[in-house]
Amino acid sequence: MDAPVSLWKIAPSVYLPALLYGIGQGAIAPVVALSARDLGASFAVAGLVVAAAGVGQVLGDIPAGTLTARIGERRAMLLATGLVSVALAACLLVPTVWGLAIAIGATGLAASVWGLARQAYLSEAVPLELRARALSTLGGVQRIGSFLGPFIGAFVMRFLGTDGAYWVHLVAAALACVVLLSLPDLESVRRNRRARPVVMQSTRAVIREHLPVLRTLGVGALLVGAVRASRQVVIPLWAEHIGLDPQTTSIIFGLSGAVDMLLFYPAGSVMDRFGRKWVAVPSMLVLGLAHLLLPLTHSGTTLTAVALLMGLGNGLGAGVIMTLGADASPPAGRAQFLGAFRLFADSGSAGGPFLLSAVTAATALGPAILVMGLTGWAAALAMNRWIPARPRPVE
Repeated sequence: MDAPVSLWKIAPSVYLPALLYGIGQGAIAPVVALSARDLGASFAVAGLVVAAAGVGQVLGDIPAGTLTARIGERRAMLLATGLVSVALAACLLVPTVWGLAIAIGATGLAASVWGLARQAYLSEAVPLELRARALSTLGGVQRIGSFLGPFIGAFVMRFLGTDGAYWVHLVAAALACVVLLSLPDLESVRRNRRARPVVMQSTRAVIREHLPVLRTLGVGALLVGAVRASRQVVIPLWAEHIGLDPQTTSIIFGLSGAVDMLLFYPAGSVMDRFGRKWVAVPSMLVLGLAHLLLPLTHSGTTLTAVALLMGLGNGLGAGVIMTLGADASPPAGRAQFLGAFRLFADSGSAGGPFLLSAVTAATALGPAILVMGLTGWAAALAMNRWIPARPRPVE
């Protein structure tokens, strides 16, 4: 029997496209609202346009699993890069706000296919003893790309205006597509690993069979997604609340992101050697604690300290949701299961800021941040309760 595909063998063709895609996403992130405003949108409508990407991603999770199961991981990633290219071209050409919203929603749909196919590919191709490191590195590379993207976009926008950011994403997607063409196909790995082919199952049957996992560990993933997404909102909002200027806020946010990026490989190593709980639970405890401490800050120095703690907590959990999804996924219906599991996590990511907004509207920003901190601790309890002692082996 042939050995499974090694991490180093597939690393360039998996992680380089992830880096390129992350750069593209990071490049357009700061300008979507500005593009909507240029087309005449109010501030509220511009916010909805930005949210369209998250909505598209949530709506695309289940179909992405079905599509990946039918056409394979590599083809699904190629299709996603094609879809995002068309969507970005539309962003450059559409004359109306709602046309832009549809195009941004399509980028979210493409992101769901892209993300699920990459996760499914690594879940199957990489040996179990390397799985957490492989998926944590995937998440870390994506974060590095998202960190670099705004700077590259800002440079190109000096020459092309706001459209330059979309061109960065478009070119990055095209380059990612070229690299993906060299990605080894998984079918030979599957044939070597299994004596009999796995029978294709319907998405509904896969979800029904694994509903106990989805309504326990999936709910934990939802809570994790909510508190992680809250982090990106509460730092700038609290900075404005205590009177910091936008430049200082950006520096604090960037420092938090830098700490976050440094921890992805150590986090994966700990998960592979000691188990998933050793990363998932501390990550949520630290992130929840940082939220609880945030309303106590009243200066740039103290806010920076708490923001760094948030980066530490988030970085500790790099790749943990993808790893848990891979661990729980069955060999038959892996992609469909991952689509359902990602739906929980992405719903949390989309719903976290809405929960923060709702509590803020009902009370104030400080109590809302405290609620998100308690959500982080609830996520820690859920992870401690429902993460299985041993992951499912690759079959």
